[in-house]
Amino acid sequence: MTEKPQSRRDILKTAAAVSAAASFGEVWATAADATTETVKKAAQSGIDQTLRQAAEAKDVAGVVAMAATEDGVLYQGAFGKRDLAKGTDMTLDSVFWIASMTKAITATAAMQLIEQGKLQLEQPMGALLPELAKPQVLEGFDDKGEPKLRPAKRPITLRHLLTHTAGFTYDLWDANTGRYAKYANLPGIISCKNAALLTPLAFDPGDGWEYGINIDFVGKAVEAVSGKPLNVYLHDHIFAPLAMTDTAFVIGPDQRARLVSVHARKPDGSLEPIEFGVPQDPEFFMGGGGLYGTARDYLTYLQMLMHGGQFNGGQVLRPETVALMSKNHIGAITVPGLWKTAAPDASLDVNLASVFGPDLKWGLSFLINTQQGPAGRAPGSLTWAGLVNTFFWLDPTKRVAGVILTQSLPFVDPRAVKLYGQFESGVYKALSAS
Repeated sequence: MTEKPQSRRDILKTAAAVSAAASFGEVWATAADATTETVKKAAQSGIDQTLRQAAEAKDVAGVVAMAATEDGVLYQGAFGKRDLAKGTDMTLDSVFWIASMTKAITATAAMQLIEQGKLQLEQPMGALLPELAKPQVLEGFDDKGEPKLRPAKRPITLRHLLTHTAGFTYDLWDANTGRYAKYANLPGIISCKNAALLTPLAFDPGDGWEYGINIDFVGKAVEAVSGKPLNVYLHDHIFAPLAMTDTAFVIGPDQRARLVSVHARKPDGSLEPIEFGVPQDPEFFMGGGGLYGTARDYLTYLQMLMHGGQFNGGQVLRPETVALMSKNHIGAITVPGLWKTAAPDASLDVNLASVFGPDLKWGLSFLINTQQGPAGRAPGSLTWAGLVNTFFWLDPTKRVAGVILTQSLPFVDPRAVKLYGQFESGVYKALSAS
């Protein structure tokens, strides 16, 4: 069959249609770009005012906050001072101790090794880490003050460690652990000494949930199977591929020049800088809380998760691994909604339920809210925090992530928590305006 040749009129009509379609595409793209810019400007203006007022009122010494959608950075701002005594201004590239925000990154390293078949979630850790070979459960103390210990009923698995169901605790919220540490003359976890990890379990592995030193052992497992120190492994397999250039256990002169001082809340409500630093020549790299970094670096990490394991040209995880990490891994167990403090100078009572609702779950390794959040985050969002009031969240449903970093004690200081909520509300308000 011979195709009928196009007439000049047909050719002109086709050309006009193509031209119109191209023009429409340009108009649509321009409109979409304009909408994105409008949302960004609305977020910038409203959140700027909130953060600036908090810094000026000395609710926080200083703050850096950033948020991103899957299309890129939505908001970034820095206000206040790195150090109230020195008067140095906070900047977007300021370096913070991110404390327990380290945990998710160490868990990511473990998940990489699971992808490679070098670790398994149900793998008993005692064969890999001798210090976990014969775990003991603390059942209290006798009349003489001697600890009552018994062998654990089952081995500790990698899943137990990643989900805080192994039985390990922190003495900040578990008085018995603190009492045992004093009895055995153990150093605190912040010392990064191996002896700090020699605390017994509060319950048998798999029988409950309590926040603790679990991810420090995950870091040791990463070292054992990779043959690399944790700092080197994280750099080579996470930080370098994602261009997270300011995140490390050991910081150099450039990062130290941008380091934010930790401040303490005094009885009169004011803040003052205190001497604090994670050991820079540690016996072990604290996979549960030893990293320093910037808001931009951590947002990059969250954007990697948002994009299914790939960002900035680096493939860190498979999409199915990110999905696995984001699911409930503690079954019917729930994360306690209220943690009573055992060390009020370091942490106030932690009321998770008041912020994230009831029926809280844990993934690998994130807190998961099962209810709609008051500021707008969807059920199934991932979140956690660091001891000196650093916070992040990732909402996979609404495709948004945020990081807000301050640097003060005690943990869950009401003024810092309020600012976190205001920042999150500002981000969702901007999204809803689009």
